[in-house]
Amino acid sequence: MTFVQRMIGAAKLDVAVYEEVEADRSATPQALAVVVITAVAAGIGAGAGVRGLIAGTVLGIIGWAIWAVLIYFIGTRWLPEPDTRADIGELLRTLGFASTPGIIRVIGIVPVLSHLASVVAAVWTLVAVVIAVRQALDYKSTARAVGVCLVGWLVQVAAALLLHGAAAGPR
Repeated sequence: MTFVQRMIGAAKLDVAVYEEVEADRSATPQALAVVVITAVAAGIGAGAGVRGLIAGTVLGIIGWAIWAVLIYFIGTRWLPEPDTRADIGELLRTLGFASTPGIIRVIGIVPVLSHLASVVAAVWTLVAVVIAVRQALDYKSTARAVGVCLVGWLVQVAAALLLHGAAAGPR
């Protein structure tokens, strides 16, 4: 399957595509490319300019890596199923391809479509991420994959609040 076919399959929420990229160790650069493409599309849609595109892309890559590591530890250490077998590379690949729906954020450049594009991309990507997590962690339960994503999101929010509080300093 080609890179573009994988992206289309990931956007179509095709479980077989997620299984394929999970197993294909050579697909990690492709997953990185998807993350970069979606970050650039989001930046264009937001009218971010060159500096914004660069910053958004770097932050997108960092966020992708952090999310993969976080989901790996939550899914394999805290909430594994009996058949859970995964490594961080598998999560990088599946989560990278799960970001494919974010490409539609590029249509946000049309002001009347900006909000709609963001909402549709967020919901579509969330569904893709749940599928990616379920497949990468070899879960039988979609509910467990949702739970792992929820716990991961809560950990990120708590970390952001702690960092924000530390940056604000004592009052």
